[in-house]
Amino acid sequence: MSRVVGIQFRPSGKVYNFRTGSFVLEKCQNVIVKTEQGVSLGEVVTEPVRYDEWAEKHPDRSDLKKIFRLANEEDLEQQQKLREREDRAKKYCQQRIEARDMPMKLIDVECFFDGSKVVFYFTAEGRVDFRELVKDLVHRFKTRVEMRQIGVRNEAKMLGGVGSCGRELCCCAFLGDFEPVSVKMAKEQNLSLNPTKISGLCGRLMCCLTYEYETYCWLKKDMPKVGKRITLPDGETVKVIRQNALERKMTILYQDGEEKVIGPEDLKTGAPGRPDKKQARVKQREESAKPPRGRRPAGKKKK
Repeated sequence: MSRVVGIQFRPSGKVYNFRTGSFVLEKCQNVIVKTEQGVSLGEVVTEPVRYDEWAEKHPDRSDLKKIFRLANEEDLEQQQKLREREDRAKKYCQQRIEARDMPMKLIDVECFFDGSKVVFYFTAEGRVDFRELVKDLVHRFKTRVEMRQIGVRNEAKMLGGVGSCGRELCCCAFLGDFEPVSVKMAKEQNLSLNPTKISGLCGRLMCCLTYEYETYCWLKKDMPKVGKRITLPDGETVKVIRQNALERKMTILYQDGEEKVIGPEDLKTGAPGRPDKKQARVKQREESAKPPRGRRPAGKKKK
């Protein structure tokens, strides 16, 4: 039965799914596939999965292309020559950018496997007129040239690096696509809103803010927000001043300045350590109705 594998064409690049057809593939094998960009050499980066199982999870993506053939020694040699050509193209392009004093930063160069096109990735503050630069590159390499402007997140993905956690950047280690990240995710996880602490090397919000966001939302679903005033079952109004979502606890502040740590279930049964006001008043009336010690109730005489 046909299986599905993930193919990656460049290190830290996006992973594309292909059907294995009659080939029995394993992880780290090199294969040749046909794409919209032509023939390409890629590496198997995921374990094979049965096609019917994969199709159940991705019903809208059933039209997968098949592996064309396995890569041989000649293909690997061709790929090595392309890498050397990319290095030469990057050096020459950088020289022309500096010579023309262009406001752009060259990030990476990619040569198609069949040599039909060379793509130059760059970043810039705004639009750049690179028509003269393209003429220089076409004259030098005798092939089609494409200049592709990318954002700072893609720049970090291509260049790589180490994050504040001490590990390799997620974007170049395993992330295939960038997901939207907002400051709300940092607030929901009670993180400091200091930009230097929640921003990555790219200067944007860190991708890892999305990893536990849904879990925090689920844990805090029935917990009042910090700063909100709530009424306890005994009728007393308190203010929520702190939250600990992982322990499902929150700190409340009473009007007399006392603080208590409670859980969401205590909002229905009453805060622990604080007697119910109604019960306290009833007990106080009962105590006041009892006669003092050593004295007989009024109206009774000694026989």
